[in-house]
Amino acid sequence: MTENTEIKALLTLIDDPDEEVYKTVSDRIISFGKEIIPTLESYWESITNEDTQERIESLIHRVHLRDLTEEFRMWRDENGSLLEGSLLVAKYHYPDMQPLAVMQEIEKLRRNMWLELNNYLTPIEKVNVLNSIFYNYYKQTGVEVSYDNPENFLVNKTLETRKGNTISNGIIFTALCELLDIPVRPINIPRQFILGYFDSQFSIATPVGHSSEKINFYIDPLSGQLFSHKDIENYFKKLSVPPVSSYFRPLTDKRIIQFLLEELSKCFDNERNYYKMEELQTLASLLDETTAPPSAES
Repeated sequence: MTENTEIKALLTLIDDPDEEVYKTVSDRIISFGKEIIPTLESYWESITNEDTQERIESLIHRVHLRDLTEEFRMWRDENGSLLEGSLLVAKYHYPDMQPLAVMQEIEKLRRNMWLELNNYLTPIEKVNVLNSIFYNYYKQTGVEVSYDNPENFLVNKTLETRKGNTISNGIIFTALCELLDIPVRPINIPRQFILGYFDSQFSIATPVGHSSEKINFYIDPLSGQLFSHKDIENYFKKLSVPPVSSYFRPLTDKRIIQFLLEELSKCFDNERNYYKMEELQTLASLLDETTAPPSAES
C-alpha cells in the first residue's frame, strides 16, 4: 500500500518543471525496474500533454535500458552463446521481443541442415549443404551494410524478413555452425565480416603459427559464396595491407556482439537519435577485449 501511494505521488510529479525535482523523481521511478512499466504505460494513456508523454516514454526506455545493461553483464560473465548475445542486441530495439520464436526458427533451420549432413562429407560439401538450405530453400538474402536501416543488423528481423546484411546473416550462420559442431567462425579481416572454416584441430585459446594456415576456405555470409586463400591474398593486395596473422584469428562471441553493437550504433548518428548511439556504444564497452575492431565500411 505504501509503495502504491508513493508511485501515485511520483507520477504526479513527472511533469514538474524543476529539473532537479524531475531528476529525483525519475531516478526513483526507474529504481522500481520493469515492474513499473505497465503503470507508466497506463498513465501515458490517461493524459494528453505531449511533453509529459515524452517524459514517460523516456522513463520507459531508461527502465528497459537498465535491465538490458544488467542482462549484457550477465551474458558476458556467464559466457552466454552467440545467439543469446545477438538477441540481447535486438532487445534494445524491440524490448518486448520474445526470444522463443527466434529460437524455434533457428532450431527448424538446424534440424533441416542436420538431416542432410553426415560424417563422410568434406568441409566444402558440408558448407554447400548449409548454403543450399539457408540461401536457396530458406530464401535468405543479403543486403549491403547500410546505416539507414538498423533492422538489417537485428537477427530477429533478419529471420522474419529473410533479409540481412553480412553481419546479421553471418551471426546466424555462425550460430547454426556452433549448434552443428562445424568449425566456422568470423575472422578479423579489415572492412569485411567474413567467415573462416577452421581446421577441426585448431585451438582458439592457444593458436600456433599463422592463423590463416588453419583456415580451409572462407565464406561470404551475404550469399554463401566461398573464397580461396588466393582470393583473400588478392583482397589484401588491393588494400595494400600486409595479411598479418591477427586478421585470421577467429573472433570470440564477445567481440562479435561488441562489433554488432558498434555497427548498429552508427545507424543513430544524428541529432535526434544521438542518445541511442551513445547508449549502444556504452553497451559495447561492457564487452571490451584487446582484439582490434574490424570495420564494415569500405
